[in-house]
Amino acid sequence: MKTLVIGSGPAGLIAASTAANKNNQVIVLEKNEKAGKKLFITGKGRCNVTNNCNEREFIANVVSNPKFLFSAINKFSSKDTIDWFESKGCPLVIERGNRVFPKSYRAGDIANALFGACKNNGVKFAFGESVIDVFKQEKQFVVKTKNNTYSADKIVIATGGKSYSYTGSTGDGYKFASRMGHTIVDPKPGLVTLKVKESIPSSLYKFTLKNVSLNVALGNKKYQEFGEVTFYKEGIAGATALTLSSLINRTNPNEISLSLDFKPALTNEKLDQRIIREIQSKENQTLEHVVRKLLPKEMVDWFFGLTRINKNRLTSEVKKEERESLVRNLKSFKFNFVGLDDIDRAVITSGGISTKEINPKTMESKLVPGLYFIGEVIDVDAFTGGFNMQIAFSTGALAAESIKNA
Repeated sequence: MKTLVIGSGPAGLIAASTAANKNNQVIVLEKNEKAGKKLFITGKGRCNVTNNCNEREFIANVVSNPKFLFSAINKFSSKDTIDWFESKGCPLVIERGNRVFPKSYRAGDIANALFGACKNNGVKFAFGESVIDVFKQEKQFVVKTKNNTYSADKIVIATGGKSYSYTGSTGDGYKFASRMGHTIVDPKPGLVTLKVKESIPSSLYKFTLKNVSLNVALGNKKYQEFGEVTFYKEGIAGATALTLSSLINRTNPNEISLSLDFKPALTNEKLDQRIIREIQSKENQTLEHVVRKLLPKEMVDWFFGLTRINKNRLTSEVKKEERESLVRNLKSFKFNFVGLDDIDRAVITSGGISTKEINPKTMESKLVPGLYFIGEVIDVDAFTGGFNMQIAFSTGALAAESIKNA
């Protein structure tokens, strides 16, 4: 039997290494000059390889089609991923939020472990092979590249999504799947910057606020994420913003209300009492002095500029309604949300090949026997923290086992 794996990201590499044996010749076709190009930039080069959680916790962090992944995560869990890499001589460490990294904090060590496992199991690689078409001819698959034509008994599509296209993830898998009758759920950016209408001062670029709450109101739905936000020229990022982006990426931006709570640990009443104490302690100070005790100094001028509160107002002259306005803006600092950043800058792609047309117990197409889809090319995505990498490993390992047992 011969199996062709198209794509050498984490899903493709673990599938190739697992599926290869004396009865199954595996060839990986990769358009780039080396394997795992996108792996080298994950986690800012540190590579958050998985999350050290149980299966239930993993599913709770999947945004799109979590039930589809039940079989995959139970077949190859986060613990299995950790054991797999450590058995290959790649020690791992667990950090805050159960995020798992290579002990060296080098993504290259993860890529080398995957590539080495492939080579040890006899997997062949064909680099610089940009696939232009995939189709089935009687019982054999035919794969055409710009340079060659290949045939195989099984095909695994592991081409990734559309984010970071310079690494080779240009949505090719959607094209191949569509030609063979599959439905493509419109790809959207996931885990990406929230763009706002307000002009963010250059002094705040890459500035991070901690222990704040970023809030989204969408009709009757309300989402709240506590943690960090980071400001960029393009808008608001950080873990809270990235998480919210994956929850609202299929919503009309005009329907979304976005706000920041600078003091989530305090109720409006408690914050008001604190401000009253500040005012009473020094009656001749200005409101700017009060706010400087409540916000980082880098935020103060921007806060007053957007809220139009008179920062030079003497505290002795502050009226109740002015104090209430200050509390309201500290608890709900509003932004005009205009949309998400471009998919090419998204951490992950939301959308892809419809899970309704894939067997969740094998990752095999329900429409074309012998055709498999794994990783980001499928309409499954999760929050940050190593969960998307685990989707790649779980779906890749499950498809490989299914191929070997076919």
